[in-house]
Amino acid sequence: MQELPAADDDLLELLDEPEHGDAERCSHDRPWRVLIVDDDGDVHKATELAMQGLTVEGQPLVFLHASSAAQARQLLASEGDLAVVLLDVVMESEDAGLQLVHHIRDELRLNAVRIVLRTGQPGYAPEIETVQAYDINDYKTKSELTRTRLYTVLTAAVRSYRQIRALEANRRGLEMIVESSTALSRMRGLSRFAEGVVTQLCALLGILPEGLVCAQLSGETGGEVRIVAAAGQYSGLIDRPLAQVQIAAVRERLERCLARRENIYDDGTCLYFGMGQGRAMAALVDVGRELDELDQQLLRAFCSNIAVGFENVVLYSQLLDQAYNDPLLRLPNRNRFVELLDKNLKDPQGVTLALVDIDDFSDINDAFGHHFGDQVLQAVVQRMSEMLGLDTAMARVGADTFGVLGEHATVCPERVQAVFAESFVVAGERLQLSATTGLVRLGESTAVGSELLLDAQIALKRAKQRQRGSSQYFSAAMGSDARERFKLLKGLRTGFEESRLFVVYQPQVDLESRRVIGAEALLRWRTDEGHYIAPDQFIPLAEQSGLIIPIGEFVMRTACHQLRKLQAQGHAHFRMAVNISMAQFRHPGFLDMLARALEDCGVSGQNIELEITESMAMEDAELVQRVLADIKHLGFSVAIDDFGTGFSSLSQLRQLHVDRLKIDRAFVQEAQASSAGSTIAQMVVNLGHGLGLAVIAEGIETEAQRQYLMALGCREGQGWLFAKPLPADELEAWMTR
Repeated sequence: MQELPAADDDLLELLDEPEHGDAERCSHDRPWRVLIVDDDGDVHKATELAMQGLTVEGQPLVFLHASSAAQARQLLASEGDLAVVLLDVVMESEDAGLQLVHHIRDELRLNAVRIVLRTGQPGYAPEIETVQAYDINDYKTKSELTRTRLYTVLTAAVRSYRQIRALEANRRGLEMIVESSTALSRMRGLSRFAEGVVTQLCALLGILPEGLVCAQLSGETGGEVRIVAAAGQYSGLIDRPLAQVQIAAVRERLERCLARRENIYDDGTCLYFGMGQGRAMAALVDVGRELDELDQQLLRAFCSNIAVGFENVVLYSQLLDQAYNDPLLRLPNRNRFVELLDKNLKDPQGVTLALVDIDDFSDINDAFGHHFGDQVLQAVVQRMSEMLGLDTAMARVGADTFGVLGEHATVCPERVQAVFAESFVVAGERLQLSATTGLVRLGESTAVGSELLLDAQIALKRAKQRQRGSSQYFSAAMGSDARERFKLLKGLRTGFEESRLFVVYQPQVDLESRRVIGAEALLRWRTDEGHYIAPDQFIPLAEQSGLIIPIGEFVMRTACHQLRKLQAQGHAHFRMAVNISMAQFRHPGFLDMLARALEDCGVSGQNIELEITESMAMEDAELVQRVLADIKHLGFSVAIDDFGTGFSSLSQLRQLHVDRLKIDRAFVQEAQASSAGSTIAQMVVNLGHGLGLAVIAEGIETEAQRQYLMALGCREGQGWLFAKPLPADELEAWMTR
């Protein structure tokens, strides 16, 4: 699990502060860390006892312990700055120690740490073959390691480690200076550049990397000064405000350097880097000796040159910050979060991604204003940070949606919902919030980066459809459904552009005389392979994607054109019914589209009936009433389709001023089969007559159904008993016959 980096410094890991609080304690007291890996507990005790009280190069030894190669891997993943590994060969397997060597060198790439192989069973790892095949630094049998020999081995290993680290530090310092000053395209440029300055300064002065850099970036007097890079004993101070540094001598020297705007050489070396516009940096290194005039001139020249690089890096870091971080919440944004997901895919087991969406947040903005909404988001982030812990990565991936990444036990529905269990107090207002969550277990997914976010979004959408405030884990089946819908939507766009969508017409008749009184225009889609896609599959996709707007206009114009043609053939009173969706109702250009279609096709709205569903009529009653009133002014009549399947009230129905109720085909089929179906069909007919509305039934397939509906008082109908949906030319021929 990769921890989410701090806002201004995501290169250096935040380490603990030095164990010793003495401000004057020097780097020579810093111990050498030695890892003992052996399945024999006595070996651990004997080694530590033998080295008790001894120092190497003036520094004490500290021992870390692992009883198996597996435990050692865990320690190596969390512990840094190991000088020596004393490694047994045979542990949980015959070559467990040798495999750990490969892990250290090839996977962790710890080239500086010295590995001493010591074995009590040399037959499992012959010395010559082992030294040739594995990157170890010494090979000893346990029997030959007396106290003196062990001390000699450790001293030689530590000296080698120190020399290699010094060489690495010099090389790294040069590389970082070059990278940061000439190629500022890399992220985290400020921290890397600052670390390189410390390393290079120490290399120039011939000392080990020990120091830190602080920066005042706000440009305001009294603006906060933060530690942006640190090395050696100061590593634990990274990203701390300077005012919180507990080592008084360090804090005071840096403050004095920034205040005086000049280098200070007494009681330690502190260098000043002025960057203009009130921004400045100071670097502190422990030289341990008095610098002569030549050294000071060299350092002044160094500071002058480096200051320009600092300025460029600061500006570039600000650009990166805007590109990868949310300015309001100081969290990574979607771009940075995708990168973090890619990093965690290297070891995805046990890691969960969650998208946490605050329910009805737009209502909060509408009621209290956007400033209050921002405060709500800040309160949510603060509580999530407190309750989910520092090991959990968070990002703002949408206006009111957060990405959360962490271990299964932490990033789970129970822990996320607990964040919203208590109400929030924001600007004196008490709010009870809820959030809907979509989760993905990284170890169970083959997706990468942004694809993982898409999977989490799919799970989030499924949770919202089920119940707001709930949670849903992503499954492969969900992904397949989403991909199929995307494939279908893509095909629908192509099909519409290539004119594979067409309109058919199902005649509507007078049930008693079977005289044709009109037709319902129905949309059909035939793929280029000749297959037909059912309307209940592609029409919801068209509505969700917004494609229903141009498709709806196409259906309307096609129906109006066909109506004009039928009227020219002598069917003056023919009524054309066209289905309308809620997405069209909500579109601001809907009424203008209707008016243009009537004018362009030369037909009257009195011959066109718009059908809306009962659920649609009840979804946003105020909007529907307003739009229906404008539709009636254009001359259209209105029918409620699938009546009886929704939950409309009589008062709402009367306010809509519709002209016709349409009995759903399900009730027509059940009318003779069950008393419930018969009761509903009768109720719809009676209700229509009571309100002065016409009633039409759909899905009539048998003569018995026709007779039964007539007996109920229904006068109009459509269905396969009379005619199936017909293309325009077949409709004209059918009507002629």
